[in-house]
Amino acid sequence: MAELNIKLTVAYDGTAYHGWANQPGLKTIHGTLVECFSRLFGRKVGICGASRTDAGVHALGQTANICIDTPIPVANMQSAMNSYLPKDIAVTSVEVAPRGFDPINHATGKHYRYTLNTAKVRPVHSINYCWHYPYTLDTDKMDRAGRLMRCTHDFRTFASAKDHRRDSIRTLSRVDVRREGDWIYIDVEGNRFMYNMVRNIAGTLVDIGRGRWVPEDITEMLEARDRRCAGQLAPPQGLCLVKVYY
Repeated sequence: MAELNIKLTVAYDGTAYHGWANQPGLKTIHGTLVECFSRLFGRKVGICGASRTDAGVHALGQTANICIDTPIPVANMQSAMNSYLPKDIAVTSVEVAPRGFDPINHATGKHYRYTLNTAKVRPVHSINYCWHYPYTLDTDKMDRAGRLMRCTHDFRTFASAKDHRRDSIRTLSRVDVRREGDWIYIDVEGNRFMYNMVRNIAGTLVDIGRGRWVPEDITEMLEARDRRCAGQLAPPQGLCLVKVYY
């Protein structure tokens, strides 16, 4: 039986997990997928994901792949996989990919969304999917600041101090901020991202929205290449990986 390279789109609620990447002794998305798929296919299955989302971060469109030879028809694979997965993880699409498909290196971009709620009373039914920030935020200023991040820049200032990659040049095509009642959505799209980059951008935009800085300060922050020059790290539960582009 010929081995197939199967491209998966996976959605998950990251609340109960220590992120995507496998960590010995900890419950992770990757580890749960490996365990469930290995039971389904009757042998150990290797899985590669496009994004190593942090603990508590969610996904609607994580991309992963497995290479498998199995009698299960591709048309039946999605329902079979979901029957083995817990309720907070779901495979939303299955397709056969070219043999050399690599979800990490073949990705051309990613779309993340950060969600805030500014109501005085916390939204208890959505509290695991937003940053509850019950204060006034100027979303016009936040959006103006976001627009200054578009194009190609050195984003070292917005990377975690733990990110030691030498290449910190990234291209963002979208940093939009919009309000719908008590809800604020920050949409960020780019070719590649550094560790904690989107959460650091979101936290900085919140600091601008509350008046700590003006939008134009973004330019100086980018030039500084120093994490200490930017704003706070936004909590993980507000972040969601919406889509990976190929």
